[in-house]
Amino acid sequence: MPEDSGGDLDPEGRATLEQASEFEYHSNELDLTGDPADGNWSIRCVDVYKRLGGVPVLNGLNIAIPDETITVVLGPSGTGKSVLIKNLIGLMFPDSGEIIVKGQSVPSLTMPKLLELRRKIGVLFQDGALFGSMSVYDNVAFPLRQHTDFSEAKISEIVRQRLTDVGLTDAIDDLPNQLSGGMRKRAGFARALVMEPEIVIFDEPDSGLDPVRTALLCDLIQEMHTAYGGTYIVVTHNIASARQIGEYIALLWRGRIVEAGDAERMFSSENPFVRQFLSGSAEGPLTMD
Repeated sequence: MPEDSGGDLDPEGRATLEQASEFEYHSNELDLTGDPADGNWSIRCVDVYKRLGGVPVLNGLNIAIPDETITVVLGPSGTGKSVLIKNLIGLMFPDSGEIIVKGQSVPSLTMPKLLELRRKIGVLFQDGALFGSMSVYDNVAFPLRQHTDFSEAKISEIVRQRLTDVGLTDAIDDLPNQLSGGMRKRAGFARALVMEPEIVIFDEPDSGLDPVRTALLCDLIQEMHTAYGGTYIVVTHNIASARQIGEYIALLWRGRIVEAGDAERMFSSENPFVRQFLSGSAEGPLTMD
């Protein structure tokens, strides 16, 4: 594990790094010194630092996302989960460090190459991020119309299949404001799948859903992964979701990965922070601060 490059941080930033370092146990297992194009990992972040408004958000983050697996990135609110997503897809770039997606260094890509890479990534945002003036059909068709030269007949075939997959065929002509929260998420999921992406990222997919609808959405995520494969990354703070669908789990806190591993290992971890967070206990290093 490389030494922390925290010499240029202010006292608050150094304190944050020191506190996070107390629980930094996992990194050797990620084999971050290997070939960046190694097929075992779809995504690898190496010593990633990112500040926003002078405040450190990602603090030397190391994470590797395994291929063809449902990975859950867990963490309390305000720990850098959304910033991590934006860096993975090139909406932000790290101040330092490396982000490798499907063997390509994201910060080094030209804009045409970055756009090409993004077409291999589907994203389901928290509220579905649907266009309010477009029907469900047109929302799902949008990426195909933008990024392919498919005929409308071909687009219709693909869109209707994806809407069938997520159980929204009866809502095909509805506008987003006619849908429930769970239906909007399913429509967003259909749109995320429509380009047959190699990677699908879910940003707090269970946000705003009751426990039953959360469980049903998790079932749908598992079903689509079984049907279509790919690398799924579910970013959430919901422990029940992690238990239900997580095959590989990484726990993010204060801009670093505390521990990562397969679900069985994580839910039996002896790490005090991991044990506290995954059990939802009030006793442990995580406080209200």
